[in-house]
Amino acid sequence: MLTVDVITLFPEVFAPFVGLSIVGRAIERSSAAVRYHHLLDALHPGERADDAPYGGGAGMVLRIEPIARILDGILGTAPSHERRAIVVPSPSGRRFEQADAQRFSELDRLVLVCGHYEGIDDRLGTLYPIEEFSLGDFVMTGGEIAALAMLDASVRLLEGVLSADSVASESFQAGGLDHPSYTRPPRFRGVDVPEVLLSGDHAKIAAWRRETARERTRRRRPDLRPGEGDAGS
Repeated sequence: MLTVDVITLFPEVFAPFVGLSIVGRAIERSSAAVRYHHLLDALHPGERADDAPYGGGAGMVLRIEPIARILDGILGTAPSHERRAIVVPSPSGRRFEQADAQRFSELDRLVLVCGHYEGIDDRLGTLYPIEEFSLGDFVMTGGEIAALAMLDASVRLLEGVLSADSVASESFQAGGLDHPSYTRPPRFRGVDVPEVLLSGDHAKIAAWRRETARERTRRRRPDLRPGEGDAGS
């Protein structure tokens, strides 16, 4: 089972989504567990979760002390031999990709530390083996939405949450984009579903999907390199 520990100022951001859809299904099946650690609960009397940055400047910085207390509590009660990662969504991190979600899905514990305001005291990375990831070259108010995206991308890959066929045919699993998909009706506003998909010929359908996936990848994401023998999905 994958245990996900979320350290955040805003745990209420996660609950509606985590309780629904595929993530909720994984929790119901005991494939995953999600635990929230509210930063405000780790404060001592008179403390703040944030403070002004040394050296001056705009904004506030999340303090290291309450985050360290929570991390020490998590790590102090966790088995020493478990496979784990401590992840911080950050604009300075490398881009989060499908391979990272796959790796996280194979862990025993994923700890997500959500920054806010101007970020987290940089000593976090000195004291703990954190990994920083970014969803792209843009800035959000806090790390919660990025953490939720990483949580979802990882949990859905847990064994038994989705069918193996569904996962294998998805975009990026084999290095490229997925093939186009269609459903009823066969014609809508003069646009038809490709005839091959209505033919019932599974070999031809598979070949069409491989080729359209490769072509879609070439046109839309030429930076990707699907293998020549795969479906390019």
